[in-house]
Amino acid sequence: MKIAFVVFNGLTFLDLIGFYDVIYRLNMFEQTKGVTWDFCGPADEVTNELGLTIKVNKVNPDLSQYDMIFVPGGMGTRTLRFNEDFVSWLQQGENCPYIVSVCTGSLLLGAAGFLEGKKATTHPNAYDLLEPYCGEVIRTRIVKDGKLITAGGVATSIDLALYIVKWLAGEEALRQVKSSIDYPYDMEGVIEF
Repeated sequence: MKIAFVVFNGLTFLDLIGFYDVIYRLNMFEQTKGVTWDFCGPADEVTNELGLTIKVNKVNPDLSQYDMIFVPGGMGTRTLRFNEDFVSWLQQGENCPYIVSVCTGSLLLGAAGFLEGKKATTHPNAYDLLEPYCGEVIRTRIVKDGKLITAGGVATSIDLALYIVKWLAGEEALRQVKSSIDYPYDMEGVIEF
């Protein structure tokens, strides 16, 4: 599996790192060994909402070559969803097997047309912004509608990645990853369609 971590100016770093820190552990398990990833964005560097700068190792790659696209949220999504170049680039991932977002990353998925007629969620403070993009906003932490998985606010990024670990590698893998990161909590508010 090859993952595209989509990054952009104004992202929330915990959205990205909470997911990344868990999901890279898929390589610990035989059934999911060989997972690779790229940090993909519109420029060589992007800066989060708090001024941290990160390097991008693939500038505007063809997103159709990935098995999973992960889109974090952040205040930058409010304007980026109207950026035609960015949205067109994101649309390249339409046929990827897994399309995933956390927080207001779902607004970008919506702008790209991925949520049309689908059930989705986002940060609780942005439910109203998501409504025009999807069939129904589900006010919960994680929503899986077919190949689309959307998640709620910032800290949900950890639960989202744990959900995907369980889905792809199984219950024992989930237990091991939770132990590895000293995570004593159980996922709540997971709805699958």
